[in-house]
Amino acid sequence: MHADGYDPLDPNGNITIKWDVMQISDDTQDVRVCIINYQLFRHIEPPGWKLSWRWPGDEVIWNVLGAEATEQGNCSGFRGTQLPHCCDRRPVIVDLLPGAPYNKQVANCCKAGVLSSLTQAADKSGAAFQISVGAASSSSNISVPGSFALGITGYSCGDPVEVPPSKFMADDGRRWTQALGKLSYEHPLNTPLKTVFFNDNLNC
Repeated sequence: MHADGYDPLDPNGNITIKWDVMQISDDTQDVRVCIINYQLFRHIEPPGWKLSWRWPGDEVIWNVLGAEATEQGNCSGFRGTQLPHCCDRRPVIVDLLPGAPYNKQVANCCKAGVLSSLTQAADKSGAAFQISVGAASSSSNISVPGSFALGITGYSCGDPVEVPPSKFMADDGRRWTQALGKLSYEHPLNTPLKTVFFNDNLNC
């Protein structure tokens, strides 16, 4: 008997989270987060994914494009006219709805958390958003979070795996840029946790 959610016709199916550090400044990091459904037959249906993680220190999210945190959290330690988007130690991020304002979008966002399967529509099997991460105190370092969860019943998360940075096409394929660093996480369907290797042709 298979665990609930396990598909014997797709034993290696998983959902992969990619954490690409795109830019580093003195006190912030810009990170592109991709969620890719590498399942052949299973879709992620409404209400969709709700991605969460735990910061190891006092990191905060200053800004988000293509998604939003469900709670701002306690930002009382900050002063000024602009407060962080989210100060929770464990932020919960949800996709924006279709038709979100253009200035809040990034490529491959705004699908209300819905992901197609690879066989149905590979071009709709991924989602992406971008966050600007900082630390609450200037003496703190910004670290990669852990304890990721998708917020979908039946999925558990593997340990992070450092993989080659993602590459991004520019100027109609004449130029390629790449992230400064990248980690990958796998969410198999109640199966043993393992390292994930994925098809970079499906970069989101």
